[in-house]
Amino acid sequence: MANNPQKQESFGPVLSLYMTRLCKIINQQNKLKSSLVIDEFTTLTFLGLDTLVATGRSNKIATTLSIQDAGQLKLNYGREHAEAVLNICGNIMVGQAAGDIAKQVSERLGKILQVKESLSINDNGTSISRSKQLEYAVPVSTIATLSSGEFVGIVADNPEQVIELKTFHCKVQNDHKVLKQEKTSFAELPLIRKVDIAEINKVYQQLKSDIQKIVDDVFERIMSDPLSEHLIIKNKK
Repeated sequence: MANNPQKQESFGPVLSLYMTRLCKIINQQNKLKSSLVIDEFTTLTFLGLDTLVATGRSNKIATTLSIQDAGQLKLNYGREHAEAVLNICGNIMVGQAAGDIAKQVSERLGKILQVKESLSINDNGTSISRSKQLEYAVPVSTIATLSSGEFVGIVADNPEQVIELKTFHCKVQNDHKVLKQEKTSFAELPLIRKVDIAEINKVYQQLKSDIQKIVDDVFERIMSDPLSEHLIIKNKK
């Protein structure tokens, strides 16, 4: 599925409803393995996401969320919900970022012993002193100045597959010549079913008709109930 930035206010609620219902169906025991990848996650209002991330792993669901900045998540979901989502994710990969998200990632990566060296020059000669201090493995300033394709993060492991080095600071190096050659050799997606514009319009009109019928039935049921009618008039007043 794809959202449209020009029609985000119209498509967003529909996609959010679809995703919420979809996750309730797949997040059950004895289901097939599945992967849920949501790019530009902040454009959706996804109810129950924290529950999906927390319980989906036991039901063989891998959830991947992609956001531009944690500030967008807090703006659309609220601070408490945003912090719950950020803290519940076990694997984090961050590119160039600043502000609260850079500080949180730096603190989450932890501190390591780093050698500090100081040089002193005076009339008696030159002296070098070395000491070890606990410093952040990846400071905030480093995260704020990451280059394109450079990432820092932390990964989670399993009891059967213990990862000794969970934190990383790496750079993706692409061979652009090979990628350019591979693009020309990609196979086209097979045509499952040919759909013309007339069929799309027919389904669209059918959906509008079904929605209008649902609205009319609800209003008819409300107006036929004297108590409901009284409440409507009272609210109007």
